[in-house]
Amino acid sequence: MKEETIEKVRQELDGWEYLEKLPDSWHGFALRRIEEPLGDCYDIFTYESESLHKSATAYFHEETHEYKLRIKIGLIELCRIEFITADFAVFEALLKAQLESLLAELETFDPASISSIVRAKEILTWKTGNELPETLEGFSLFIRPAYPVKINNGSYIIIDYVDFALESSVTVYFNIYRDEFFSEARIWNIPDVNYDFDSNTLPELEERLQTYLVPRLQEVRRRAEAEDAAKKAKASAEGPCTGEEQS
Repeated sequence: MKEETIEKVRQELDGWEYLEKLPDSWHGFALRRIEEPLGDCYDIFTYESESLHKSATAYFHEETHEYKLRIKIGLIELCRIEFITADFAVFEALLKAQLESLLAELETFDPASISSIVRAKEILTWKTGNELPETLEGFSLFIRPAYPVKINNGSYIIIDYVDFALESSVTVYFNIYRDEFFSEARIWNIPDVNYDFDSNTLPELEERLQTYLVPRLQEVRRRAEAEDAAKKAKASAEGPCTGEEQS
C-alpha cells in the first residue's frame, strides 16, 4: 500500500469518535481494533467470533480507493456490496445504520432473510440435506441446507464441509438466477473448482452427492495433507534461522 494512501486513511481515522464508541462485544462478536495496512488493504477494525468461525472487517481498499466491509464465514470471505463507498462520512453512516444488524444476522439464522426462490426449491426442508453426516472424511458439516447462507451474486451456501486445521473445505452452492447447484473446494484456502456437482434439481444433486462427495473430500484431504507435509519437510531441510554464530 502506498505511503500517501496510508497517510490519507490515518488522517480520516484520527480521533474517529464512532470507532472509539464501538462496544467491545456485540452479538457474540469481539471487537479488535487494527488500524494497520495489510497488502493493498488498510484494515480498520474487525468483529470476530472464534466459536462461530465468522468475522466482519472494515477496511480501505487501495485498488478501488473505497471503504468496504468484508465478512468471513468459515473459509469463505466476501465483500458486502451495500457498504462500499469512497466517502468516509458515508461509510460511517452505513456502519451506524447496518453493522449491528449484520452481526446479528451472522450470529443467528433468520429464516425471513431467505429468498422465496430458495424456499420454493425446498432446500430448507430437503430430507437428504437434513440427514447429511456431521463429520465425513475428517471434515465437519459447518453449513447445512436447513440453514443456508446468502453471499453475493444471488448465491447461497447450502453445504459446507470444513477442516479448519487444514484450511480446506468442500462447498455446495445454489444460485437463484441460474437455478443451478454448483461446488467449489478450498485447499489451504486456495479455491479449486470442479463440475461434478453441477445440477438443476435436488434429486440430481442428491445423486451427485452420493457419487462424488466422499471421493471429493478424500481428494481435498489428500492434497491438503501432501502440501502440508511438503512445507514441513522444506522447513526442516532449511533448518532454523540461527543468525550470526556466537564466539
